[in-house]
Amino acid sequence: MKNLNKILAALVVFLTVNACTDYQQLDYSVSVPESIELLNVLNQYDNLKSYVNQSTDPNFKLGAGVVFSDYTSKGVMYRLANSNFDEIADGYTMKHGAVVQDDGSLNLANVNLLLQTAKDAGVSIYGHCLVWSSNQNASYLNSLIAPTITSGGGGGGGEPTWDVVSSQDFETDDDSNYSHSDNDNTILSFTAAGGGSDGVGRALQITNTEVQANDWNCQLFFNIPEATQEGDQYELNMDIRSDVPATYSTQAQSSPGNYVYWDFFGSPSSTTEWTNYDKTITVSSSTAGCKTIAFNLGLTATTYYFDNITVKKYNTTGGGSSSKGSIMINDFESDALGTTYPMTGNSTATVVEDPAGSGSKVLSVGNAATPANQSEPIFNIKLPEGITLGNCKNLILDIYVVDNQGIYGQGLRMIINGKEGNVGDNFAVLGAKNNDWGRNLIVPISMVPLSEADKTLTEFTLSFGNKTGAGFYYYDNIRMDWEKSGDLSTEKTPEEKATIIDNAMATWIGGMVANCKDYVKAWDVVNEPMSDWPDPAQLKTGVDQTGLADDVFFWQDYMGKDYAARAIQLERKYGNPDDKLFINDYNLESNPDKCKGLIDFVKYTDGVCNSMGVKGVDGIGTQMHVSITADTAKIVQMFQLLAATGKLIKISELDMGLGSVMTANATDSMYIAQANLYEFIVKKYFEIIPAAQRYGITQWALTDSPANSSWRAGEPIGLWTLDLYRKRAYGGFANGLAGKDVSKEFN
Repeated sequence: MKNLNKILAALVVFLTVNACTDYQQLDYSVSVPESIELLNVLNQYDNLKSYVNQSTDPNFKLGAGVVFSDYTSKGVMYRLANSNFDEIADGYTMKHGAVVQDDGSLNLANVNLLLQTAKDAGVSIYGHCLVWSSNQNASYLNSLIAPTITSGGGGGGGEPTWDVVSSQDFETDDDSNYSHSDNDNTILSFTAAGGGSDGVGRALQITNTEVQANDWNCQLFFNIPEATQEGDQYELNMDIRSDVPATYSTQAQSSPGNYVYWDFFGSPSSTTEWTNYDKTITVSSSTAGCKTIAFNLGLTATTYYFDNITVKKYNTTGGGSSSKGSIMINDFESDALGTTYPMTGNSTATVVEDPAGSGSKVLSVGNAATPANQSEPIFNIKLPEGITLGNCKNLILDIYVVDNQGIYGQGLRMIINGKEGNVGDNFAVLGAKNNDWGRNLIVPISMVPLSEADKTLTEFTLSFGNKTGAGFYYYDNIRMDWEKSGDLSTEKTPEEKATIIDNAMATWIGGMVANCKDYVKAWDVVNEPMSDWPDPAQLKTGVDQTGLADDVFFWQDYMGKDYAARAIQLERKYGNPDDKLFINDYNLESNPDKCKGLIDFVKYTDGVCNSMGVKGVDGIGTQMHVSITADTAKIVQMFQLLAATGKLIKISELDMGLGSVMTANATDSMYIAQANLYEFIVKKYFEIIPAAQRYGITQWALTDSPANSSWRAGEPIGLWTLDLYRKRAYGGFANGLAGKDVSKEFN
């Protein structure tokens, strides 16, 4: 300690002496490194959006592509986007694959968080995107149109039954199959014991506090476990009353709050006394894919009461454990009277009214004269799509014989692949009586020798000959049954698939757009529709493609070329009247034929929209994922083609690489070329696109891409480095926006 004190004392003396020494400047200087000098210049640029001329382009949107987690965490990327841009587009969060669940419901939690985060920051959101071929929940969409598998085992084969699929008597607090709209004007509670129907138990009561602007502003939701399918039959039965008389509608919804169709189970009317409401429906194309009944209670200010709600579904095969099933081949009810079928010999086959007076339609097969051979007439049986003879065990016929010629039976012979196979002893004499129907006459197909090749047939021939003379025969309800070992896989028809996918699109776009309409005013309604090869003037397709990614689904393969117009129609229905809708694609700057093909498709779509009575496309988006080697002449040509459409034009996803060069190998001369091309593209946009058509430019990659990114991995494509330093590209972009070299104004 003594030595330390001595050292400190000496140090004080030294500092005191030297403090009095005169200061002399050394003749020494260091040059500023070029990289630091460049950074100083770039740092003098203002934020990018300040260079947009609001007097000439008041509606121009300078956009930024963002990643959900980066933006909603409100970290540095959130601040970078908000300070430089006035609109954002999320790369994935608002797409079908991110929102639509495996049961078809919409999970909008992330979407709503993104909306609120942007709203709080005062930044608009560009909706990206509604209909695309990638980033879809393809497994769900494909499941909707998959073949219908009808199993013969484990249940079925008995008499048809009405099976309860969902019920609620409100005697417990189990609310797993019902809920209500979440707002202050909808109050849910229960009656006291004895307040239920007929004075038994308790009932659910919902109070609508005042008359609402819309009936759906106060709703009760009742759920069923499986989505409805077109053609299914359901019955709703419930006990209802209200404090004042009221009538309310029922909506079909895919899940609580996700509207599909305005009518589901009619419009119940309640009085001050308990009444029973019973409604049976057949599911239509409009109500297919639904799992929720919404009761719209908003137009009457009262308390509603519900008790003993039961939903039943009609089960055609009933209960039991039979291993058999059945499929109708033709009951002739869909044919118009007078429809003819091709026959042979002297025979005719025409759809007529049942001679027995049932009012149904049947097939009349007439032998005007004794047939030349006992095999006539010959009748082809075409099986429904997806069904083969290998599935089937028996042919079942209903036959009615009108006998004026002493005919007492109907002979039958099968011809498969041109080979005759006898049923029974040469001919099967079926038990149809004169002037009466023989019902459920079974012809065992198993008695006909079938090779493996024959089992795959979807059409075969029956020869309906008779032994003695002329006569007329009537056929109805031609059907087949099968064993469990041949579970029936029935392919849906193209028309059925089109209807199903149309409904899926309506559910998706309707739910998404209605949810976002208060804040999202512009959408990529259709993304990347055009093919790249062999003909860029045609739509993309998944037909004959193998190895498609799990998230790929081509809506146009099922809905046809009008799919884009249908998407626009749906957005116009559920969105805002003045929403701006775009069709967006890539490589337009490098492939003039693709650009022209897209423009033609937009014109076609506008025409279809016009026939639908809705406004067509507002604008065209060009992505421009380019490289410094891009052909500038083609860029100019693209802008000229797009400008000539008169549509709004948006550079929707601009970023720029250095050819095949990764960030680690980039040189300053490459970065100079990158800055120059950024400046060129932005300037040409403002020079060629008229002011009234300029929607905006979105920079898709703010920073260079990380090596582990799923998008242009390891490429220096951004305006900032990964360390968030401004690049030369930032200056080029700013110069393009300003229309001049801003750096020349710096001291």
